[in-house]
Amino acid sequence: MPALPFAADVSWYSWLHAAPLRPLHTFFRTTENRWRPSRVLPYLPAIRRAQEMLLESGKVAWHQRATVTRESGRGLTPTIVLGGFVPDSDAQVFLLRRFFLQAGALYSLQYSRVGFSLDLICAQLDDLVAELSLSGQRPVVFGVSFGAGIVLEWLRRHKEKGTSVALAGVVLVSPVACVADVLSPAVAKPATLLGRAVQPYLNPLRPPSAAAVERSRLVFKRMFAAGTQNQAALLRLMTGAELKALRTSVEGAVGGITTTGACERMQAMVAMKAPTDYFGPELLPLSTAPALILFAENEEAVLVAEAPSLFAFKQAHKAYFPSGSVREVRARAGAQPVQHASLIFHVFEFLPPLQAFYARLRAMPLSLAA
Repeated sequence: MPALPFAADVSWYSWLHAAPLRPLHTFFRTTENRWRPSRVLPYLPAIRRAQEMLLESGKVAWHQRATVTRESGRGLTPTIVLGGFVPDSDAQVFLLRRFFLQAGALYSLQYSRVGFSLDLICAQLDDLVAELSLSGQRPVVFGVSFGAGIVLEWLRRHKEKGTSVALAGVVLVSPVACVADVLSPAVAKPATLLGRAVQPYLNPLRPPSAAAVERSRLVFKRMFAAGTQNQAALLRLMTGAELKALRTSVEGAVGGITTTGACERMQAMVAMKAPTDYFGPELLPLSTAPALILFAENEEAVLVAEAPSLFAFKQAHKAYFPSGSVREVRARAGAQPVQHASLIFHVFEFLPPLQAFYARLRAMPLSLAA
C-alpha cells in the first residue's frame, strides 16, 4: 500500500502551524525556553544488566557505549530518541523537545564518537526500557534515519529470541535499515550523497584512507549546509543563537567522530538485516504497538529508488506493524520540498503527524500498547 501524503485535520493545532503564524510559534517556544530553560542531564539507568553482561564478556568495550541524557517531562509516556549518523540525537530533535516533554520524559542515546557496537546499543535499549517498565511507563522509541534502522534491528532480534518489549509506540523517521537502502548492489558508482560517504568503509580488508574519511565528513557537512541556505526561513524556525549552536553541534559531531568510530558505525549498518530479508511469519510482526513511519517527499539524496526499507514499508507495513501507518511528509505548495529526516528544517511539516500519533496514544487504554 503506497504511503499516504499527510494532510492535518483543520484544528487549532494545524491553524497555529500555518505558514503565516510560524514566527509566532517560534516566539512562544523561545520565550518559554527563556523562562524555563532546558535541563538536559546525563542519565545512568539503575538497570544495566544486559549491557554489563555484554561488557564483561569482552565482546564489546566501554568506549563503544552510548551516553544517555534525560529531561523531565509532564506526562507518563517517555520518548527514547535514537538519531542518525549526525548530529547527536538531542540536536536532531531540539525543535521537538517541548512537544515530546508534554507526553513525558525525553531520553536521548548519544552515540560514542570513538567507537560503536550494535550489540551494545541494543543492550542499552533493553536496560532502559526494562527500567521504565518497572516504574509503570511504556516508552515511545523514536528512531531517525540510521537510528530507525537500529530500532528495527533491536525489535527483530527480540522476535528472533522469542522475547518482547513493553512499548507505548514506535516512530521511524526516514528509516535507513541496511546498506542496500543507500547503495544499490547493481550500480558501481553510488547514486546518493550518503552512499558516497558510506562506500569507502565497506571493504573489511582495507580501512578507509584519511582522504576518504575527510571526503565523507565533507558529504555530511554539505547535507547539513543544504538546509541552511535560506537564512530568512531559518530565522522563522529558530533564533540566531540557536542556529549558531546547531552549527557548532553539527561541526563538532562531524569533526569529532574518529576513523574507528565511523568504521564501527558503518559495520553496524552492514550487520543490520534488510526488512525484506525477514518478511515472513517467523519474525513478523515486529511489534503490535502503535507505529508511525514517516518518509519525506524527497528521499533521493539518501535512499536509492530500490531501497528495501522503502519497498517494505510503503507496500507491506502492516506485516511489520499491524497497528502502524505510513505517511509521506510534504511541504506546502511552493515551499522547499521536505528532505530525508529533516526534523529541524521542516519541523512544522513533521509536527502534525507526530501530534496526531501521540494524541492517539493518549486515547488508548494502556493495555493495548505492547
